[in-house]
Amino acid sequence: MREDLLHFIWRHNKLPTNQLCTTDDEPVLVKSVGIQNRHAGPDFFNASVTIDGQLWAGNVEMHLKSSDWYVHHHENDSNYDNVILHVVWEDDVVVFRKDGSKIPTLEMRNFIPSELLLKYKALMENSRSGFSNCEKDFGEMDSFLLESWMHRLYIERLEHKSELIFDLLNKTKNDWEAVLFILLAKNFGSKVNGPFFLDRALELDFAFIRKTCHDAHQLESLLFGHFGLLNEPDCTDAHYLQLQKEYGYLANKFGLSKTMAKPEFFGLRPANFPTIRISQLAHLYKGHPQLFSILMGPSGLKEVYDVFQTGTSPYWDNHFTFGKVSRKSSKRLSKKFIDLLVVNTLVPLKFCHARHMGHEVDETLISLLSEVKKEENSIIAHFDRLGPKTKNAFESQAKLELYNNYCSKNKCLQCVVGTHLLNRNT
Repeated sequence: MREDLLHFIWRHNKLPTNQLCTTDDEPVLVKSVGIQNRHAGPDFFNASVTIDGQLWAGNVEMHLKSSDWYVHHHENDSNYDNVILHVVWEDDVVVFRKDGSKIPTLEMRNFIPSELLLKYKALMENSRSGFSNCEKDFGEMDSFLLESWMHRLYIERLEHKSELIFDLLNKTKNDWEAVLFILLAKNFGSKVNGPFFLDRALELDFAFIRKTCHDAHQLESLLFGHFGLLNEPDCTDAHYLQLQKEYGYLANKFGLSKTMAKPEFFGLRPANFPTIRISQLAHLYKGHPQLFSILMGPSGLKEVYDVFQTGTSPYWDNHFTFGKVSRKSSKRLSKKFIDLLVVNTLVPLKFCHARHMGHEVDETLISLLSEVKKEENSIIAHFDRLGPKTKNAFESQAKLELYNNYCSKNKCLQCVVGTHLLNRNT
């Protein structure tokens, strides 16, 4: 038995309304279940319940055992003073409010229909592969219901990503240009170097980017040095030495502290080497000093692609690392990489900026993301085998949110798919 089943039963009025009574045999009639609270405090606000003929309005708290009231120290929490009914699976102890008054208790296990418990057990044991409990039924879901759920899931995903962005906004004292740079640095680092690039970008005052972005050599020197790529004492490559000398001048000018940490190369394809990504990032800002203002404009996907059509300095045309010549190849940002920037940087930042300004742009962002190709990974591949097929990045992002925060955590009764399946014919 899980507490979320109790929430589901209460929220959807699955109890036999004409038979309910408290553990003291007082008749109970639920007038309104109230509003579910998913944050701290009682589980349902503003419920309306008649107990032994007396109408009560207030909050409802739920636990597997009534003794959990004391385990969670609710007896000392004034937020629970207005609890009018304690709904539990098993009543194992009498519960009192902070003022000493007894709280009426409804023991659910005496009233839950056996058919509902059997359907719940079947749902939770339904997975063939361990991927999701509803995988046998997912492909048969009503398309309208699934589409509206995908919309809500994607907004949830954006809200989760917003936590980092608003934290960065606070740390940069509301400098949106600086926030954009930090996010871009993180995503130019990809999965392997993303955390390191994020930390280094946070340590770099964006004012120094503004002061050097009109000179490609200076900006590259600043970024290569700050991101730990100019620490090789035995390197004799002329271009490397020029960058190192320029960084020494800039570090002294700006009062930058030297770092001996450096990014990873191991396990990366050459196109993703930090040397290439740092040069691309520098040239992106060389071409667009006011990058945030440009990207926040009412631009479509084609305009976004145009902005990010950047490459590297000529040195990298035939290099992937300092001092080692390679066959000449294009080092421009690929469309696939730009798509990742749109998904992980541009759209979340537009979402946060709009919310900060008091605007609603959800539909515009979903429309933009619907033009981007879906992500390719094992989770999306599995959903595609279940059906329907994922068409674009909006749907793939929504499905990643569904799997990571619902399926993998067995939160079936907080999911529209799970609640729909459990509600069928009950």
